[in-house]
Amino acid sequence: MGSPPSGFIIASESLDSREFKPLNPEDFRDKAHKAVDFIADYYKNVENYPVLSQVQPGFLKNRLSETPPDMPESFDTILRDVQNDIIPGITHWLSPNFFAYFPASVSTAAFVGEMLCTCFNTVGFNWVASPAATELEMVVMDWLATMLHLPKSFMFSGSGGGVLQSTTTESCLCTLVAARDRVLNEIGIGHIGKLVVYGSDQTHSMFKKVCKLAGIDPKNIRAIPTRVEDEFSLSPSILRKVIQADVEQGLVPLYLCVTIGTTSTTAVDPIKDLAEVANKNNMWVHIDGAYGGNACICPEYRHFLDGVEKVDSLSLSPHKWLLSYAECCCLWMKNPDLIVNALRTNPEYLRNKHSESDSVVSYKDWQVGTARRFKSLRLWFMLRSYGVQNLQKHIRTDVQMAITFERLVKSDVKFEVVTPRRFALVCFRLKQLNGFDTELLNKKLLERVNSTGRVYLTHTAVGGIYMLRFVVGATLTEERHVINAWEVIKEMANTMVHEYES
Repeated sequence: MGSPPSGFIIASESLDSREFKPLNPEDFRDKAHKAVDFIADYYKNVENYPVLSQVQPGFLKNRLSETPPDMPESFDTILRDVQNDIIPGITHWLSPNFFAYFPASVSTAAFVGEMLCTCFNTVGFNWVASPAATELEMVVMDWLATMLHLPKSFMFSGSGGGVLQSTTTESCLCTLVAARDRVLNEIGIGHIGKLVVYGSDQTHSMFKKVCKLAGIDPKNIRAIPTRVEDEFSLSPSILRKVIQADVEQGLVPLYLCVTIGTTSTTAVDPIKDLAEVANKNNMWVHIDGAYGGNACICPEYRHFLDGVEKVDSLSLSPHKWLLSYAECCCLWMKNPDLIVNALRTNPEYLRNKHSESDSVVSYKDWQVGTARRFKSLRLWFMLRSYGVQNLQKHIRTDVQMAITFERLVKSDVKFEVVTPRRFALVCFRLKQLNGFDTELLNKKLLERVNSTGRVYLTHTAVGGIYMLRFVVGATLTEERHVINAWEVIKEMANTMVHEYES
């Protein structure tokens, strides 16, 4: 056969490639059992770890090898290193003492659904690539829409439809691109510099990023100031004035993002009144219900969605409050064709008789990327395993624990609740003390509380007021954890008061 080409390396005779089987069912069974035991033990003991990681930058680089191993290492060794090297560098979002950001909720059912999603490893970019992946997603999206009492215009059983994105950012980007193209098709692409988008100064920070990605001139991104008298929600009258001023300048109002449960204080924008203002100016209206929208499956919170029939799209993230693990955002649209027209790709190698006939959904045209996982399995398992009533109970239990914390804060004259509690977030602060700067006091209090490792909180600043945020939502949190957290906060505050007064 002659000599191999120059530079060609012949594999060692001692390494039989047939022995390398990266997916051996029995080997998988053994390792998966060990992994499940490891995970179950982690969940069981997570309360014992410092909530906020105590490591310093660069800690892991000093622990791990600079180069990958040439030969296989045992699974037991790898798991041991996860325990010894990785876990110390984790901030434990699943800890029952995690009260910082909006939660990343989990559940047994969703975990099993995720296992099967990973098991099948479908890449369901269109119907034929995995019919069950496409159709189950359509079913689950209609199920959730029914739970929220959305109009039929947002459902596949009506004239709309829904899709699972990974994040609110992606949902907002896709809808903004659709809105942009709809308008530019009428006024010409050369006028993109005239397009204006609107939100409040409490709209999530992702909104500005999304607008830049969509080609909106940064000067045309309106973050309308909110007021304490409106409880930091977006005022329809102020929005009307801002839009009118833009129109008079020859600009084109394009898109309005309204929020159910802002990140800082869970403020709720009045959808109906805002949508009426936007509708008169032919704008696309999107609802960001990432956190608060989940609560609307409960009748007592459904009024926050009043006026939804007047908007174009709605997104919420079940991973925040519906026990569904991270990267699970639901997006519903009245007119999915607008997104499809903006995002469609149709290469020859993906064409098939079903897609060409437009008789099926090709979800690749509802998102930024092409590949997509079978994430609807997570929601399907979760919904079937728990049912609507238990999910409502889960939300109500978290809210009740937040009410417990709110009462504890109000019972101590050194503290005050700063903004109204709507869901399971309490914004509070230590009051002014003997002339000391209130913001500095609360910064020091937050630092001391988090340094204990027993509790993790975050802060925000709204209307010039620095405040601490206490969010109930970790799946394992019980009332005793809330009470213990308050004891830690009170202990640190009392120590500070003693220091400053002595």
